[in-house]
Amino acid sequence: MDSEPARTPWPQTALLPAGVLSSRLGHRGKHYAFGYIAAFTNIVVTFPIQKVLFRQQLHGVSVTEAFLQLRRDGLRNLYRGLLPPLLQKSTTVGIMFGLYQDFSGVLLDLADGSGVPELATRSFAAALAGTAEATLAPFERVQTLLQDHRHYGRFNNTVHTFRTLLSDYGVRECYRGLVPILLRNGPSNALFFGLRGPIKERLPEANSWISHMVNDFVCGGVLGAALSFMFYPLNVVKSRAQSQVGGEFKSIRTVLLTVWRERGCSLVMLFRGAHLNYHRSLLSWGIINATYEMLLKTI
Repeated sequence: MDSEPARTPWPQTALLPAGVLSSRLGHRGKHYAFGYIAAFTNIVVTFPIQKVLFRQQLHGVSVTEAFLQLRRDGLRNLYRGLLPPLLQKSTTVGIMFGLYQDFSGVLLDLADGSGVPELATRSFAAALAGTAEATLAPFERVQTLLQDHRHYGRFNNTVHTFRTLLSDYGVRECYRGLVPILLRNGPSNALFFGLRGPIKERLPEANSWISHMVNDFVCGGVLGAALSFMFYPLNVVKSRAQSQVGGEFKSIRTVLLTVWRERGCSLVMLFRGAHLNYHRSLLSWGIINATYEMLLKTI
């Protein structure tokens, strides 16, 4: 799986002096760094779309109403809440790619000669990496609170939100909504890394650096979009759970039933915003995968 196609030379202007980055990061460290850079680039580009999507997930409103809410909030609030995803998402994607490579190496060595399929070993490594990412769930929690207009008057910025949660409620409050994150991360990572190679192998053969980028964008985008749609209800539950401050920690089943009833027991309403999420994920994971693979080929 993930067998690397023959590399087509990239423009020499994009290359760094041989060995400069490798000597500083090492063979393993570059996967963490490249994943981080790829996610950072994506977040800056797609954050306004994410804010529209968040309003749909939390309130079940149409895309037009969500857009009008952001317009009423003003331009100065458009990138409010950007810092947590920059810290959290960039780090988790870096961890996702880096730990996947590390876990794969360890597990493949352990499974050598055991007859366990490589696909199964790598999928398990991807699930472990996704589970490890959940340690950074507090950043998703803070992002949710900063994007929810109902909390604009209570939380000023990332540092203030963390300080308030810790001083008033304790560490546990920062991990509200952890269960849906765990249920989302492990399986989605396993499917992403498990299917990425086979999908790319079925795309038209790339014979130039631009066609490599297009293939990597399509491969990452299609997978990311499909997985985001599949796990969309978990993100709805996560957003609802994390929008609460203080009080009882409700089970994932309780939160899902509450949202289900509030939205008229309608599957269409439960997936409100899924179409925008699909297109955002298509763009986001296309950017992430193409940027990551470009960095691997050029540096």
